[in-house]
Amino acid sequence: MIELPNRQPNDPTDGARPESGARTDDNGVVAYDFRRPVKVSREHVRVLQMAFDTMARRLTTLLTSGLREVCQVQIDEVTQQSYDDYAAALASPSVTVPLGLAPLGGTGTVHFSLPVSLAAIDHMLGGPGGAQPTRTLTDIELPLLQGLLEQIVGVLRYALEPIVALECTIGSVEYNPQFLQAAGPADAVIVGVFTLQIGAVTSPLLVSLPMAPMLPLLDAQGPTETVIDPAAQAGIAARLSERVNDVALDVSIEFAPVPLTADRILTMAVGDVVTLPQRVGTPLTVYAGGVDYARAVAGRAGSRLAALVVEVPGAAGTAQQKESLR
Repeated sequence: MIELPNRQPNDPTDGARPESGARTDDNGVVAYDFRRPVKVSREHVRVLQMAFDTMARRLTTLLTSGLREVCQVQIDEVTQQSYDDYAAALASPSVTVPLGLAPLGGTGTVHFSLPVSLAAIDHMLGGPGGAQPTRTLTDIELPLLQGLLEQIVGVLRYALEPIVALECTIGSVEYNPQFLQAAGPADAVIVGVFTLQIGAVTSPLLVSLPMAPMLPLLDAQGPTETVIDPAAQAGIAARLSERVNDVALDVSIEFAPVPLTADRILTMAVGDVVTLPQRVGTPLTVYAGGVDYARAVAGRAGSRLAALVVEVPGAAGTAQQKESLR
């Protein structure tokens, strides 16, 4: 372990944040372990952020409908830590559950506070929730908590499905995180930090995943260049153009609008004449799909009223000047 010296006030590195898992003492000295360098790249964090964001949105909907109480889950950050640093930061007593993550071959964890778990159980039993004591769960409450954990793990499995198809198994609840050895002290873990709110009770929700088996899967999520054959691309464009040309649009022919006061409208009677600003020889406006598209003059085609298009913007207008919109 090497201790970095204190930065001077004018040091250009001022404001830089220590890497995840590094310890900072009261004097601002950062301890960095070169045996465990940071390996999670920006691209990896972006992939995990999207997965955990999906988990947060889905879990918010699931808890709100299941507990019949306004719930909110939001992702705060994704970090890399050693398991020793991760476990040391967890409050005790609290709810920490190991997760078997086949086929990863490692063990993950889910952690949240006892008051939020008791609030969830209170809502399951039809209670008002609210502030709860910090105590361990009874034998009757544990099966109810198991149902809540199954919902959380099910949403986690769904969110990570684009990265890896997991088969999660839930272990026994541990109230002291120090007694739960889900990984070696120096093993790196990926931690998703959420804020979980059930009614008026709020708690951090932490999800840890083993980093070693996750790294190859995250590397596989990198951007890939897609090469499209020019002939296939031309065929796609032709089919798209053909389908767009078949789309029906509402076409209307309108006179120029006239502004009227509310008093004039309310005093209208049968036989009154409203003078339009449209001159007799001025073409009417043709709207296609609500867009001002062309100009036309009023006419008749057989027994129907018609409009003869006399001006269309662009080169296509010349060939369409004699088209009639009936």
